[in-house]
Amino acid sequence: MAPSVRKHRMVRVVFLHPDLGIGGAERLVVDAAVALHSKGCSVQIWTAHYDPQHCFSETRSPDIPVVCVGDWLPTSIFGYFHAICAYLRMVYVALFLVFLSGVEFDVVFCDQVSACIPVLRLARQRKKVLFYCHFPDQLLTQRQSALKRLYRAPIDWLEEHTTGMADCVVVNSRFTAGVFRRTFKTLGALHTDVLYPSLNSKAFDSEVEDLDGLIPEKKTWVFLSINRYERKKNLPLALRALNALRRRLTTDEWGKVHLVMAGGYDERVAENVEHHTELRALASSLGLEDSVTFLRSFSDQQKISLLHHSTCVLYTPSNEHFGIVPVEAMYTRCPVIAVNSGGPLESIADKETGFLCEPEAESFAESMEKFIRDPRLQVEMGEAGRQRVLERFSLDAFADQLHKYILRLTE
Repeated sequence: MAPSVRKHRMVRVVFLHPDLGIGGAERLVVDAAVALHSKGCSVQIWTAHYDPQHCFSETRSPDIPVVCVGDWLPTSIFGYFHAICAYLRMVYVALFLVFLSGVEFDVVFCDQVSACIPVLRLARQRKKVLFYCHFPDQLLTQRQSALKRLYRAPIDWLEEHTTGMADCVVVNSRFTAGVFRRTFKTLGALHTDVLYPSLNSKAFDSEVEDLDGLIPEKKTWVFLSINRYERKKNLPLALRALNALRRRLTTDEWGKVHLVMAGGYDERVAENVEHHTELRALASSLGLEDSVTFLRSFSDQQKISLLHHSTCVLYTPSNEHFGIVPVEAMYTRCPVIAVNSGGPLESIADKETGFLCEPEAESFAESMEKFIRDPRLQVEMGEAGRQRVLERFSLDAFADQLHKYILRLTE
């Protein structure tokens, strides 16, 4: 009788995430919460920052309650020490959850910042922790000076050892699994499963609206870049590829081409502001002002409309951990041109659902031109992409796999 009672007991899951904005990591956390709620779990998301005007729409649902604590803590000190501040903010959230909230929970799903895991072990009855590794944090920063290396050394040590304290560790791709093993050398015996990010397809099945002036009229070929305004996303590649494409086209053809640079943008983040300015300056220097639209902090509905009306997506980061944008694009029957490294090697079928290219303007431009020369290509690749997402990246498959991990932790 006891196993049956346990099987049907509602599992209470708390998600801990540093900043619940609109990036890829946030998309995964929200999808994970939605998935577990669909499986009958009670879910809450705890975070150090949440803005209802700058979030995914699902977080405004009473089914996915969001608790924000610690936003008064600094995100940097005079523009520096971002990592330490992020760690302190997450430790504060964990302390508040364990000692001050009175919230009862069975499992904690945390990602990005593992420093909170030791705090969770301090709970009266030890709680199980699932850690989702998007990518080792220590590989996301430059170490150009001895001072920076000295500053990062204890943080890197803390990341590795606290990650190893999780009861279950999953990663977002085979690529990340390999990087995890090479980076965290003391965790060689730790087993990591691959849990691909899913696509909550219901959000993309809503009625498609007009572009409402997002791009000029009478454009036949619309290329779309979706990524945060961060330098590591290599967004200048999209602009330089557009410029290289211009040299391949007639004047009449070029007049029908347009690029939309749609990016996650937060005025609190200096890099977002600076890089947006840098990209506009680059477009101006290349003489592309009339052929590019820069869109900041777009809505979910705008993104869906852009994907449905675009010829293809240009996905420019190299060694991206996974990248949910190609999956979103393929589901909406929009082919993808991406760099041939990292997660896109697993999500995109080269020459079937898009093209995998060298991170060079001419390579991207050559693939972009193919869509102009062969109108059937967009339709054929679009349909193939849709089928690939349904087979490999559905929310149902993601929910089933994640739910198994959660139940295993509560046994």
